Amino acid sequence: MTTPFPFTAVVGQDDLRLALLLNAVSPAVGGVLVRGEKGTAKSTAVRALSALMPHLDVVSGCRFSCDPAAPDPACPDGPHEPGAFETRPARMVELPVGASEDRLVGALDIERALAEGVKAFEPGLLADAHRGILYVDEVNLLHDHLVDLLLDAAAMGASYVEREGVSVRHAARFLLVGTMNPEEGELRPQLLDRFGLTVEVAASREPDQRVEVVRRRLAYDDDPARFAARWADEEASVRRRIVAARELLPSVRLGDGALRQIAATCAAFEVDGMRADIVMARTATALAAWDGRTEVLAEDVRQAALLALPHRRRRNPFDAPGLDEDKLDETLEEFSGEDDPDPDDGGPGGGGGGQPSPDDGPQDGDAGARPEAGEGGEPQPSGAGSGEQSAVRAAEPFRTKVLSVPGIGEGAAGRRSRARTEHGRTTGARRPRGALTKLHLAATVQAAAPHQRARGRSGRGLVVRRDDLRQATREGREGNLVLFVVDASGSMAARQRMSAVKGAVLSLLLDAYQRRDKVGLVTFRGSAADVALPPTSSVDAAAARLESLPTGGRTPLAAGLLKAHDVLRVERLRDPARRALVVLVTDGRATGGPEPVVLAGRAARLFAADGVASVVVDCESGPVRLGLAGQVAGELGGTAVTLDELRADSIAGLVKDVQRRAA
Repeated sequence: MTTPFPFTAVVGQDDLRLALLLNAVSPAVGGVLVRGEKGTAKSTAVRALSALMPHLDVVSGCRFSCDPAAPDPACPDGPHEPGAFETRPARMVELPVGASEDRLVGALDIERALAEGVKAFEPGLLADAHRGILYVDEVNLLHDHLVDLLLDAAAMGASYVEREGVSVRHAARFLLVGTMNPEEGELRPQLLDRFGLTVEVAASREPDQRVEVVRRRLAYDDDPARFAARWADEEASVRRRIVAARELLPSVRLGDGALRQIAATCAAFEVDGMRADIVMARTATALAAWDGRTEVLAEDVRQAALLALPHRRRRNPFDAPGLDEDKLDETLEEFSGEDDPDPDDGGPGGGGGGQPSPDDGPQDGDAGARPEAGEGGEPQPSGAGSGEQSAVRAAEPFRTKVLSVPGIGEGAAGRRSRARTEHGRTTGARRPRGALTKLHLAATVQAAAPHQRARGRSGRGLVVRRDDLRQATREGREGNLVLFVVDASGSMAARQRMSAVKGAVLSLLLDAYQRRDKVGLVTFRGSAADVALPPTSSVDAAAARLESLPTGGRTPLAAGLLKAHDVLRVERLRDPARRALVVLVTDGRATGGPEPVVLAGRAARLFAADGVASVVVDCESGPVRLGLAGQVAGELGGTAVTLDELRADSIAGLVKDVQRRAA
């Protein structure tokens, strides 16, 4: 067995270590989501925590780790006789990103359930993690339905497996830890809220601390056992402190004053729902127990807010996580007494609501930070080359309707286009390929019925064989690749026009985030095209690239289309099941290179030949319109929409009409 890196040997990352330890003291806090760049010891710290968890007494032979002092009366392996038990370390179970639903929650033997009425149940990872740690690396890449199952089990403390009227329930209480790199895509706000605490981690910029990280890592790699032995005393001390804090936790008093501060803080930062208040209360109580106190202090409430609130303030993926600590301190100070606040004071923290006011300007760390503005709010020139204008701000985003790719796909689960998926409405049945996951009961009975006499059926039960089983085919929704191809040439440089174009693209990016799409961004101007953002699930990265996009120069339309075609070709090799939707934003002019119009037409016909769904946003303005974007749309096999029709109903309705005709 590999010797884990000692938890106490992790350099820095104080918030990460504290959040993990608080959950070890009180699993009711609700787990930890660790967000940060690669190479910041996220996985190392989580795996090291398992060695600090106190050992468990479990019922001998129980696959569900029942506590012999209070066994689960509904345990599938029960009922348990008192007496026999064993002591073992707490488990740390890792959930792979590609895991199936059966691997997570367990599986029923459907054949035995139908033929014999026996609940033959094979436990999943949730059962293995009971009373231990369940670790999900890259949780943002996990399929949504698995994340939902995981968080429901964590919230209820139990897992339910139900198939065709046969159900099994078992206890599933565990410390849930997820890690993710935000550059690879965000979790939905609803899922973010289900994690008790969130910690942002980053590599230290201090040379001395970085040197110590490297020194310890090299020493561990040379001789893991010897390195762990050097930290054994510190590890034992932390383990004893966790045990002591657990014993003290029931005695910790959360007074009315601390409760008022918690409620006022959540209200001041306009956090939705009541989960934040509950998590803050549990975290503050765990902090007091960790420090060996039986009274929750204001400092506990403050630290609890810093861990429990930042991720709950996000309204969309373009909001930067974080908390205004000055506002937090003002709120805590205002509600530090036991008396009711003066209703004339205007509410906690001046009623700022945790969001920067328009007069505050861009905040540090905001996604899509904007250039310095001069008088009138216009960005100042960036000193770019001749003919180039600096980036302009996007217009206010608006709600869009669904853009969907025609036909039925088989891509990753999402919320955009029709697809054959593991979840959704049942549309038919087929023989299973591999393990049976979704039984089609009627088709199975129909397949088995003609053979009952030959199989010697004598009782009421149906004699079912493996060949009789039928897999249900289901139709749901998939996520797509939405590739934006944006003309940033001089003909697009009018500020009002480019601002409106950016606002529309930003709106579609927000829709792509909500529908779990991948997005990409290709821009063209001057003499070439660039992949501003390769296909990714991180739409906030796309928004940042779009916001900083300058304009100017000629219009190499053919280069932009060819670059987009190349991006799609590479992406088909990486993810062949994901279908694409191309959104070309241009006025249709082609002025770059020899025979630009002819070359643009040839490039556009490549998309039509491949059957790629597309829409052209026509940005041409003025009293005289040449209709060039419409011609490009015809070559693409798509349809054009004018800039004036970019509002939600117009563009979304048009795309749906285009795709209905293509189908």
